[in-house]
Amino acid sequence: MANITYVAQMIDAAEGPDASYEFEADEGLFDRPRMELIAKFMDYVDHIELPKEDVGYEIFSAFKNRDHKVVTAMGALRVRGGEIPFMVMISPKKTKG
Repeated sequence: MANITYVAQMIDAAEGPDASYEFEADEGLFDRPRMELIAKFMDYVDHIELPKEDVGYEIFSAFKNRDHKVVTAMGALRVRGGEIPFMVMISPKKTKG
């Protein structure tokens, strides 16, 4: 399958509400278990956004809304400085047109 762009809107206790990320992943990823999409995003955060940090995470809850094509997760990022609570919404990027 081809890769598409996914968008993640993240709110966390350290950075606030304005974090938006785009990453590439398999177009069928949304149809697989929600934790696979979350794991792909967290891998992106660990290797691209915070490459000098050893990012871990724990998910407290996660929901998938198929009608709106969004996965919402709440949890904690684990970084050297401690745990940072977060909420993220991940969805395929909408194409204009």
